[in-house]
Order: sequence, then structure tokens, then C-alpha cells
Amino acid sequence: MAKVLEIIESPPQLEPASSSEHPSYLGVIPLRDMVLPVVDLSVWLGVERAQSSHEPILVTEFNGVRTGFLVSGVTMIHRVSWSEVEPPSRYLSDMPGNCITGTVRLGEHFALLLDLERALAELNALDTSEPEVEPAPETDTPLRVLLVDDSTSVRFLLRRNFESAGFEVEVKNNGEDAWNHLLALKAESERRGLPAPSLLDAVVSDVEMPRMDGYTLTKNIKTDAVLKALPVILFSSLISKGLLHKGQSVGADAQITKPEFGGLTHQVRNIILERRAASGT
Repeated sequence: MAKVLEIIESPPQLEPASSSEHPSYLGVIPLRDMVLPVVDLSVWLGVERAQSSHEPILVTEFNGVRTGFLVSGVTMIHRVSWSEVEPPSRYLSDMPGNCITGTVRLGEHFALLLDLERALAELNALDTSEPEVEPAPETDTPLRVLLVDDSTSVRFLLRRNFESAGFEVEVKNNGEDAWNHLLALKAESERRGLPAPSLLDAVVSDVEMPRMDGYTLTKNIKTDAVLKALPVILFSSLISKGLLHKGQSVGADAQITKPEFGGLTHQVRNIILERRAASGT
């Protein structure tokens, strides 16, 4: 719901132009003081939809982009917590074409959470270009980062960009798996008698994720006596001036909105090097 601004009625005879780059792109429609690009969600998903009159368009805003998604209808709003949302199977989540980020049981049925960021990437509404490769800093140990995101497409982009920038990368698709991984690293560093956090330099996490969201993950890290020195960067489509206080309240070291793929590695590197300099490592 945080991504949905309003629901409007579709204008008549809305259909894709022959010049459209993607068959699901229906062009733009006027909406007060702006033009709204509209995507036919059924075409993007590859499923049939019985057309009817007065079809709704969900007007969304995330990743700094306003987009309309044509849907067959809106029946009900369900309020659930992220602890009730299960990630897709590991097999499904690792598939390049996966568009499901989570599932939630609603009575006798399951609802599927869609990877709308992947839709924007396929429609070239999201900057997915690789950042300029920066020379690796002169350090005794490599820069190591844990990337946490429930979107298959975003995880691919993050891994590609950070590995291209010379980072050692570990990837998880939800906050709970990331937290368990951090606890395992903490136990290993204590077993080896190493200062903590010694096996990782930073966590870059999405906010909305199954099982455990990014705010809870950040709070867990920052209230742990051993892991609290670990920098946490929240990287989300929902970060805005009005929501910065949420990340600040749990101790996030930085909050970056998702269109800024190109500059993310540079910002994370600076945060890590500043922490290393402050700690003398």
C-alpha cells in the first residue's frame, strides 16, 4: 500500500501502439498535472484477462517513478505483517525470469507478491546501467558486503555492480536469512578469536522483505553488542523525506533510494573505509 497513490478508472480504448518497446506498455494518459505511463499487468505476466468496462489502474510511486498498472479489479485490502510473508522457494527465487517476491496465506488462498521493480527494469523505466568501475583501494583485506533483497532482478543488479567494483559479495533474499547468516558469522569470529565484525564490512538491505523486513534487520544488528559496529545501508524504493525517520530510529548508517544504482557502490565503499579508518583496521 505504501507504493499505491490512488486507483483511477481506465480511459476507453487504451491499447498498445505498434511502436511500443514492450507489448505490455500501453502508452501514457493525462492525470491532472502529469502524464502517467500505463502497463497492462496481465500482458507483462503472460496471463489472460477478460476485458471489461471501467477497468481500474493502480497509480504507484516507487524507485522515484510514477507508473499506472492496469488490472482486472480491486476486491479487498488485506493487512499483514512481513513475518506472515514467505519467500518463494529457493529454486524459484533464483530463476532469471522469476517475478514473485513472496507469498502470504489469506484464509484458504495464497496471494502472490509481484516484483514490480523487474517490470520497470524491462520497460527501461529504471536505470540498470553498470556504474563506472573505480580503482580498488589499497587495503590489506578486500571489502566484503552482504546484499539483502527479495527481488530477483535487483539482487542480480546489486551483485553485478558490487562485484564489478571489486567487492566480495554474499546475497540473501530476505531479512531472516540475512540475520541468521550474521549470527553464524558472529559465532565464527568468536570461535576464531577475531575482532567483530571481522568477516564482513557492511550490510546493504531492502526494506520490504518476507519474514523479516529491513527495519527489523537493522534494529537487530544495531542492538547486538557485537554486530552493532557493522554499517547498515538501507536501499529501498520507498525511502523518501517523509520516511527517513524510520531508518534513523533503528540506527541505519545511510538510506539510499533504489534509482541510485550507479552511485551505490561508491557510497558503500566510503562508509566502509571511514569505519576502518575510525577503528584502525
